[in-house]
Amino acid sequence: MKTILHTAALVGGALGTVASVPPAVAAPAPAAPQPAERPANAPNVVWILLDDVGFGASSAFGGLIDTPNLEALAAQGLRYTNFHTTAISSPTRAALLTGRNHHSVGLGLFPETANEQPGYNGRIPPSKGTVAEVLHNAGYSTIAVGKWHLAPVAEASPAGPFTGWPTGKGFDRYFGFLYGETDQWAPQLVEDTHVADVDPAGRHLNELLTDRAIRYVANARSLRPDQPFFLYYAPGATHAPHQVAPEWIQRYRGRFDAGWDDYRERTFARQRELGVVPANAKLPPRHPRVPAWGTLDADHQRLYARYFETYAGFLSYTDAEIGRLVDYLKRSGQYENTIFAVVVGDNGASKEGTDLGTLNGLGDLLAPPSGIAGELARIDEIGSKTTSPNYPLGWAQATNTPYRQWKQDANAEGGTRNPLILVAPGLRERGTVREQFGHVIDLLPTTLELARLPAPRTIAGVEQAPFEGVSLAASVADRKAPSPHHVQYFEINGTRAIYADGWKASTLHTPGTPFEQDAWELYDLREDPTELRDLSARHPDKLAELKALFDAEARKYQVYPLKDTLFTDFASRRSVFGQRKTIELLPGLDPLFSSTAPNVASGAFEIAAQVEIPERGAQGVLLANGGRFGGGSFYVQAGRLHYAQNNGRGVSTVSSEPLAPGRSTLRLVFRTLARDKARVQLFQGDRAIGEGTVPLNFGLAYFSYDESFDLGRDLQTPVTPDYAAPFAFDGRLDKVTIRYPQ
Repeated sequence: MKTILHTAALVGGALGTVASVPPAVAAPAPAAPQPAERPANAPNVVWILLDDVGFGASSAFGGLIDTPNLEALAAQGLRYTNFHTTAISSPTRAALLTGRNHHSVGLGLFPETANEQPGYNGRIPPSKGTVAEVLHNAGYSTIAVGKWHLAPVAEASPAGPFTGWPTGKGFDRYFGFLYGETDQWAPQLVEDTHVADVDPAGRHLNELLTDRAIRYVANARSLRPDQPFFLYYAPGATHAPHQVAPEWIQRYRGRFDAGWDDYRERTFARQRELGVVPANAKLPPRHPRVPAWGTLDADHQRLYARYFETYAGFLSYTDAEIGRLVDYLKRSGQYENTIFAVVVGDNGASKEGTDLGTLNGLGDLLAPPSGIAGELARIDEIGSKTTSPNYPLGWAQATNTPYRQWKQDANAEGGTRNPLILVAPGLRERGTVREQFGHVIDLLPTTLELARLPAPRTIAGVEQAPFEGVSLAASVADRKAPSPHHVQYFEINGTRAIYADGWKASTLHTPGTPFEQDAWELYDLREDPTELRDLSARHPDKLAELKALFDAEARKYQVYPLKDTLFTDFASRRSVFGQRKTIELLPGLDPLFSSTAPNVASGAFEIAAQVEIPERGAQGVLLANGGRFGGGSFYVQAGRLHYAQNNGRGVSTVSSEPLAPGRSTLRLVFRTLARDKARVQLFQGDRAIGEGTVPLNFGLAYFSYDESFDLGRDLQTPVTPDYAAPFAFDGRLDKVTIRYPQ
């Protein structure tokens, strides 16, 4: 890989050239950091990263979902159709923001799955600064809104440290959600390093994010008009939950009744017309796990079509919010001098809706639906605040047209091939396609070359490692420029691939099986871009060469040792509470992310709340974890103590005898009895006042991204419909103690 930026010749010299940057050398930190020199009239930079959007979803790339604003940006810029991601969220974001491979910056998977291996420790090192740190170093105002999903679990608390939060990685301002997903109608939001002071009040997350992006840009440009800005706009869309206002769903009513097979055929035809797929591409057959649409009965077709109408409305609404942002930049005079890069998906379309689709998010992975009748009874709720929907697998394959497989599958183009739209000031050629191989690690060096900025030798006194991506800027002016990105490895949870100048070797690993037994395939993507002809038997020497190349790249970038249990090995997460056996929580505690909160979901634990109940009585939540789509709540209502547990399919409640007024300790003792059942005992002081059993499938409460852990209230959505959020405790709450067996 190149370690310096090469000279750009983009518009007959209109964008100038970039001086060669010598290799990084050790130098003492200056007494007062000074911004690097930037050229006069340096451009603003806007990066937009969408979530879980397949190659064939957006109309800008031949899909059947209307995205007129993405189409408009593509018409004013360039469509890169051979651009790649890592196949899953956090790794893609880490690679994009740093210009280095995901294992190289410690994000082999999620922060929640971090271990002590350098490639998987969940901590971006200071020697590999983010784009925000690079541009801040060059005197830019830096802004981020939306999804982060890069903060170490042990730092994801109101006590910090905040070094892994956006403001610790170079952003002046941040507004969004720290982990992988959040409810679109009741989001868990932070601003900078504290809980956001915002009440969604029925407003969609996309609207909140766009409002805040506009506000931050207005502040930056009004107060420092000579300072360019960098905006990283990363909505939760279109990751599950697929939630959007009904008028957006209604736009698509009946449009997908012909099903996913028809969608694939029509999208592929449109893609060929647009020239966004190679001329020699062939549409792969339907995946064996996906049934033919015509074999489904009318009820399943109706339900599955509604799931996709909702997804389509969600994507179109997201496009409209992007349009609102772009329109603001035009009206305020910022647009013409702005570089736009839109990565249409951080991975391929999601398989996480299961084969059947879901109204209950990840909860269906733990408690699969019993049948279609219950889903159909709630069909008109899909997309509303009472559901956490994701579409069935057939739509994932459809929206990845024309490529094979889907999100998480790092071996296949359907998991890693996502379009890029690039718009730069002074482009000579607009609305055309670029087919050079690229990867998200290339966007940072490309942006620096387009902005005529050198790569910094140091950031905050720390010597910077070279970028591992390369600039694609030469292709901006010349559609025939050779691709400078020759080799790229892929790996997620043991599934892996290696690309080298048009050849690709790959293996889809089955967790729990020996890595040395994995069967490798070989493809010539120049002749077979949709990976239909495995050439491993015909060219064993080539396969061996590429496997050796993967091994070399894996050793270079900290991929080894391979581990395929990271998705399930959440027990190794390094919570802020560590291995404490006693945890004391005080009133006033900010909401905690479930991933870093105390475990009150399984095993053995006790919750003790020191309270004072006045003679008139009291009511409200003492402690709650999760919400409507999975969780548990310890609360007082109607003069009795209750524990409610929601597994996403129903609520089980254990209640007590009437409580006595005065000062006392209200206790809950939880013991797992079996894999799917737990015993709950309730006490006031030493007096047993209630007992019962609850099912142990907690839905999203196990790894809840959507909902918070709350003390003295239940924010966002209620665990049980027996009360309305936040149902704050109106007696006196002095302390809550959680104890685990010694």
